[in-house]
Amino acid sequence: MFRSTLKVLQQSSLRVKFFGSIHNPLGSVVRAVLPDPSSVYMLRRWSLVRTPGLAVNMATSSSHSAVRRVAIFGGTHGNELSGVLLVKHWLKHGEEIARRSMEVRPFITNPKAVEKCVRYIDTDLNRVFDNQSLSGDQEGKVPYEIEQARKINSLFGPKGSKDGYDVILDLHNTTAHMGATLILENSRDDFMIQMCKYIQTSMAPESCAVLLIEHPGVKYATTRSIAKHPIGIEVGPQPQGVVRADILRTMRNVVNYALDFMQYFNEGTEFPPCSLEVYRVLEKIDYPRNESGDLGAIIHPSLQDQDWKPLNPGDPMFITMDGEVTCYEGENTVYPTFVNEAAYYEKNQAFAKTEKVTLTAQAMRL
Repeated sequence: MFRSTLKVLQQSSLRVKFFGSIHNPLGSVVRAVLPDPSSVYMLRRWSLVRTPGLAVNMATSSSHSAVRRVAIFGGTHGNELSGVLLVKHWLKHGEEIARRSMEVRPFITNPKAVEKCVRYIDTDLNRVFDNQSLSGDQEGKVPYEIEQARKINSLFGPKGSKDGYDVILDLHNTTAHMGATLILENSRDDFMIQMCKYIQTSMAPESCAVLLIEHPGVKYATTRSIAKHPIGIEVGPQPQGVVRADILRTMRNVVNYALDFMQYFNEGTEFPPCSLEVYRVLEKIDYPRNESGDLGAIIHPSLQDQDWKPLNPGDPMFITMDGEVTCYEGENTVYPTFVNEAAYYEKNQAFAKTEKVTLTAQAMRL
């Protein structure tokens, strides 16, 4: 039995109107009508079938293999507690995340950091899933997180192989005012674009942004990258080492919508072509610094808590202790995110600068 109500995807080129909702996947029927009166579909037992006698002109569908193994990672950063608490709960009470067509495995990725409630012990686990770190070629003492990365890679990978897990949902919190955010690593992955679209639609009217970290200058070797289809789930604002009930609830909903999507796909639902607006990272912006390398200015009040909002040429970005303001001097409007993220002070990042782009995905079926 699924927790969520099926919501039909809304695309810029294809609008679908709901005439009912499904709560029981074995007994209910939903009829959806497309703009063309001759194009009528019926969802029966979660399978999308064409109503007999009606002609429908569908775009070419891409075929994908069934999703058989899914992992849910919590504690990649040990002080981001929503994912830690959810994974620990699901390890004892797995019925909420169980889906009959696939194995769903919750896993604490950085147990020592979780125990100490710190981001990491030696180095950031979410940056060491590169080939060199995973290869075991380093000499001398190996940082704890690299040892852990190799263990995770052996359990859920190997990275880049056909034996890796199909999907990894990697749970994170941010201190920035980002709300629910899905982090996408590949703009050509139709399966993940369709999943993000489904989650966005299911979350409505609550917003759910999609961040694309594909640019080679900003992409990093994430824990989840060992899966065929990786996705990060980032929810905030939440202080490090703290749990907020509203943030935990949002993360829990996102995870269940993602699992529902995969279950529907495995049972034969055909997802129509879709478009997805994403925020593509362009570069990371550091704080102004003095000659000693210390902070020379902080985030301007008009930028604070304004993740995903437009930053126009001439808008304030930073302000010094003396009140001197640094403004954005770019030629085009951009959209900051991870604004004043606490964990990124050590990474010399005040915010990430993004642009809006639209991704498309073909119709998709098993």
